[in-house]
Amino acid sequence: MTVTIDSAVATPTGRRPPWYRSLFVQLLVAIVAGIVVGACWPGFGADLKPLADGFIKLIKMVIAPIIFCTVVLGIAHVGDMKAVGRIGVKALIYFEVVTTFALLFGLVVGNLVKPGAGFDINPQTLATGAEQIAKTTKNGELPHTVDFLLNIIPASVISAFAENALLQVLFFAVLFGLALAKLRERAGTAADGVGKPVPPVILDGIDHIGRIFFTIIGWIMRLAPLGAFGAMAYIVGQYGLSSLGSYGKLIACCYLAALLFLLILAVLARVFAGVNLWKFVMYIKDELFLALGTASTEVVLPRIMIKLTAAGCSRATTGLVVPTGYSFNLDGATLYLSICVLFLAQALGVDLSLGEQITAVGVLMLTSKGMAGVPGSSFLALSATITAIGHGSIPVAAVALLLGADRLMDSMRVTVNLLGNCVATFVVAKWEGQLDTERMRKVLDGEDVPPSADVDPRSG
Repeated sequence: MTVTIDSAVATPTGRRPPWYRSLFVQLLVAIVAGIVVGACWPGFGADLKPLADGFIKLIKMVIAPIIFCTVVLGIAHVGDMKAVGRIGVKALIYFEVVTTFALLFGLVVGNLVKPGAGFDINPQTLATGAEQIAKTTKNGELPHTVDFLLNIIPASVISAFAENALLQVLFFAVLFGLALAKLRERAGTAADGVGKPVPPVILDGIDHIGRIFFTIIGWIMRLAPLGAFGAMAYIVGQYGLSSLGSYGKLIACCYLAALLFLLILAVLARVFAGVNLWKFVMYIKDELFLALGTASTEVVLPRIMIKLTAAGCSRATTGLVVPTGYSFNLDGATLYLSICVLFLAQALGVDLSLGEQITAVGVLMLTSKGMAGVPGSSFLALSATITAIGHGSIPVAAVALLLGADRLMDSMRVTVNLLGNCVATFVVAKWEGQLDTERMRKVLDGEDVPPSADVDPRSG
């Protein structure tokens, strides 16, 4: 028996559907329409936010069970606890190296471009900044490192799924998958016949449940253009295009840094995994446009996992690396944060020393790991960083200067975060010998390939 999981994205055969049924075309039209509506009728555009919120909630509704099913079946397929441990350790090492590089790279670009030069902000005018930040972040705070790590362990299995805590779901799924693999191992080594195989109903049941949720995702994705339209209309209507002029240099600096960083990711993908990043971007263009339109990478997590598996990455590697990367590998966010630290200092006429910049990198290395799912997390991370630097000429309230430009950076952060996690999956899969390079080449070249099949964890 084989288990296929990517029928939704298998290369089609025969006559292709009309161009107007392409999700890419529909998303492109929806995003452009959202920009027009938000610019021409700002009030009406801002009122369309529920369209985006509803779509995002529909996607989040099924993310946790999809991660659980994918990870459990993937680990049961691998059947080797050491191999699963290696995947996790290599992924975390990769995440730490790349995100630290992103922070340092952002500092280099910020020092060269100087996006805050010329603002000449008087600190006395920032008296209400702290109140604005508190309102934006809902008086929340980033978890401390120890609290963040302890929070990965759920209070109960049910609460992990009920609260949609992806790292907690992933933690339980890994334990569940390892337990299934252990049962297989004991059954296979029992020479006296006492060992019993894993009941077929368990693995088959998880497989069928996963198929059901992927079918639901297919239905929800038909609403993707509507969600992208509402999100774009809201962003433009609420924040206006005038911010482009006020923060033009900062925006240009961030997007330049993102473009250069993507080139570095392309080199990593080519050297360590043999992946052509441009071809991969074309392969996931629908998901990329949806993430850009809704300013969220979570909405494409299920489909990205399907497409990575269809492109030759093992189910175990994809299931472990992608969800973990959503908390530990925020390349775009870390790039943005390091540039913003320099922007605030330059806007206030403060020259940060090398030691203070290194301190900022150290703090951001910790705070960026707990950002996922926290409202206004970028402002909280910057506030903590400025406090740690301890430079009296930069008040924490200065972070409020970024309120007008933060949402305009979403496209940059989303793109780099998404592609960064995809490259990480390819690289780790290649390191572990769990990347079908021939299949990957054919899929990215647009050739017809059959649906990928994972070996049945019960029969091998």
